[in-house]
Amino acid sequence: ALPGLAEPGEPRLPYASTAFVSPGGDPRRAVEASGGTVRVQDEGSQLVALALAGAAPITAGERWLDLCAGPGGKTALLAAVAHEHEVTLEANEIVPVRARLVRKALRAVPGEIVVHEQDGRALASARPGEFDRILVDAPCTGLGALRRRPEARWRKSPADVAELVPLQVELLSAALDALAPGGIVAYVTCSPHLAETTGVVKEVLRDRADIVELDARAAIADVARSPIDLADEGRTGSGSAQLWPHRHGTDAMFLALLQRTATENTPSGKED
Repeated sequence: ALPGLAEPGEPRLPYASTAFVSPGGDPRRAVEASGGTVRVQDEGSQLVALALAGAAPITAGERWLDLCAGPGGKTALLAAVAHEHEVTLEANEIVPVRARLVRKALRAVPGEIVVHEQDGRALASARPGEFDRILVDAPCTGLGALRRRPEARWRKSPADVAELVPLQVELLSAALDALAPGGIVAYVTCSPHLAETTGVVKEVLRDRADIVELDARAAIADVARSPIDLADEGRTGSGSAQLWPHRHGTDAMFLALLQRTATENTPSGKED
């Protein structure tokens, strides 16, 4: 057991197998005592990363990419899974300060993980068909985390959504092009706003015959430690999943899982 953490045999968070809760006090004690193998992270963030890893059987030698990695919490979790399965993971973060945070988060994971500092759109576009799984934790309004940062509501406006959506569409489109056939993208936002979530997915899929949407709710349920109610309620569309603070005790994380079925985006959706 580590100082400041619940006993591993007494998990207090219901869903993510990696999630425990501090009984109080300064969580840095546990982080420092663990040498970085323990991190402070919302359970919803853990669930969406685990859902990508569990969306299909993992084969040794796969190539994974975290396209918008800062500050590195989801990257570190994916890196741990990748290490267990002999998978190569790369990360990318355009902001240098956040890229340093990603590298710091990865120190506790064995092996060397390359962290690029590029525009994710350019990086993905330059590497078509290379990756088997890609996490697009897209820049968003962060409305799903207001329970932890309530003061942020005074810094948000409708204009933020309008500004971010084109970037989200471009990042997701580029990531899909970087997938190998059969590869999977997890599109994630810490926001429940329809324009940033299902709206982006619908916009990207409108002209893509080479992509199918997987059941993200089933993927989360498969990795959850206990039953989780992810009823659609008519909001999330086909197979995407929306977590809620009042229902799941997590940030309002959104997840869509998109799989590439062909090498080219042909009208028929089939390979030439």
